[in-house]
Amino acid sequence: MLQIDILTLFPGAFSGYLQHSIIGRAIERNFVDIRLHDIRSFTHDKHGTADDYPYGGGAGMVMKPEPVFEAVECIKSGIEKSEYPVILLTPQGKILTQEIAEKLASLQNIILICGHYEGIDERVAEHLVTDEISIGDYLLSGGETAAMVIIDSLVRLLPGAIGSQTSLDEESHVGNLLEYPQYTRPPEFRGWNVPEVLLSGNHKEIAIWRREQSILRTAIRRPDLLKRASLTEAEYKMLKSIGLQNN
Repeated sequence: MLQIDILTLFPGAFSGYLQHSIIGRAIERNFVDIRLHDIRSFTHDKHGTADDYPYGGGAGMVMKPEPVFEAVECIKSGIEKSEYPVILLTPQGKILTQEIAEKLASLQNIILICGHYEGIDERVAEHLVTDEISIGDYLLSGGETAAMVIIDSLVRLLPGAIGSQTSLDEESHVGNLLEYPQYTRPPEFRGWNVPEVLLSGNHKEIAIWRREQSILRTAIRRPDLLKRASLTEAEYKMLKSIGLQNN
């Protein structure tokens, strides 16, 4: 079972999120154990002060190092694991990818630190954190939203969390390809028809169509991904014939 410990100033932000859908079911079935830790509970003054003004001046407040260090040390006390990542969620981190999610999902323990305000004391990043992860090149008010994204990306990879393993194998970014177009009933809607091949019942032809659509969609929308995908010679020729050759 994967245990995810979350350090946050706002544990209440997660309450509804962790109770529903795939994540809620995964928790109920003991596929994942998600523990929330209020950083303020590791402070030592009556006000629960977890932030202070930045040295050198500047706008905003900076999260203090002491409660964060104490929280992580409390979580890890008595546990001996060679691989126990402590991840700081920050826009300065490496971008979350499917490959990173798969690696983290294979572990037993992960600690996520949610930053807030103007950031966190640099000594946390230098001496406590093992990885820094961002969910994209944009800014958020805090790391709580990023933590939810990471939790979702990991939990869905856990054995049994999603009913069909096939659905995981065919999703976007698996094999560095975007997922093929999906359709459901009705077969005709406002004059727009479902591709005939999907109604044919010919599973071989459907698989071929879906693979081609994944490649074409990736070539058009995310050519950066396509450069890392494994394509056959015939698939390269198909792209070249329509002017979408993977360079």
